[in-house]
Amino acid sequence: MKICVLAGDGIGPEIVAQAIKVLDKVGEKFGRTFEYSEALIGGAAIDATGGPLPEETVEKCKAADAVLLGAVGGPQWDTLDPAIRPEKGLLGIRKALGLFANVRPATLFPQLKDACYLRPDIVEKGLDVMVVRELTGGIYFGEPRADGEKDGQRYGFNTMVYYEKEIRRIAKVAFEAARKRNGRVCSVDKANVLDVSRVWREIVIDEHKNYPDVELEHLYVDNAAMQLVRDPSQFDVIVTGNLFGDILSDEAAAITGSIGMLPSASLGASNPGIFEPIHGSAPDIAGQDKANPLATILSVAMMLRHSFDMAAEADCIENAVQATLEKGLRTGDIMAEGCKLVGCTEMGEAVLAAI
Repeated sequence: MKICVLAGDGIGPEIVAQAIKVLDKVGEKFGRTFEYSEALIGGAAIDATGGPLPEETVEKCKAADAVLLGAVGGPQWDTLDPAIRPEKGLLGIRKALGLFANVRPATLFPQLKDACYLRPDIVEKGLDVMVVRELTGGIYFGEPRADGEKDGQRYGFNTMVYYEKEIRRIAKVAFEAARKRNGRVCSVDKANVLDVSRVWREIVIDEHKNYPDVELEHLYVDNAAMQLVRDPSQFDVIVTGNLFGDILSDEAAAITGSIGMLPSASLGASNPGIFEPIHGSAPDIAGQDKANPLATILSVAMMLRHSFDMAAEADCIENAVQATLEKGLRTGDIMAEGCKLVGCTEMGEAVLAAI
């Protein structure tokens, strides 16, 4: 399997290095071979080439079977023209690869339950939700859009647009993901108010006919947000549009209390997916061996499961992470009383030993 590695900025190189060690170890254990190519993105690319996404990076990603990304951005690039900021590299590579589905699991490891913001009785039910967010349509990209002045007042507007093919393909991703989990999908919309949401719901229902083994329910977005906090155990896979998914996936991540533990994937129809932790580049601790590599390591597990259909290998990594946490090892972001504080390298080595 060919993997393009985009280490990026800040703590990116540190956490990616540990993830690659884990991937190689799993490959050795299961008789798999992984080949790596490296490319620049974000601030590192700006410093080297003047832009956040060199064409060479795009070509290397397209030639790979999957892309492993660390993080992009940092204060040293904050004063640049917004058109060439590091984050533009991330948006650009998603577009270049046609990645329309953001898949973000929010899982509360039992060993970290004290970090959860929810009541203990809710936590005991468990938290294992996967949010499937449409990534390239909806109100963020709809046209027309404008801001200006009229009758002496400032105004602005955006347009929420979804076409059938966009809805159908994201619904398919959600149903396929549910088949690999607990077989339940909740589609979130605002069909009681929005015409676009009524179309969304109708298409999701129609696509569901191809997945009779998967249970489908519908919630309005306001109720979904409430239910996610009230009892997240009721959810398996949530599928929704760009705007609603942006909010709900962050909510799901926040209630776990451990953003440094959460992986994500951006997937398309056929091009390689991008797998990355949801946290940022953390420039304040970059180069100090303080970063938590577990989200990136778990992103590698997502890569194995979703891009390569290597469920056993993915399970091996996830079990190793749990075993490491069970030993009481913690980086600073998840540190708790009675545990041992370790750095990025030591945490990675512990996962390797568990494998």
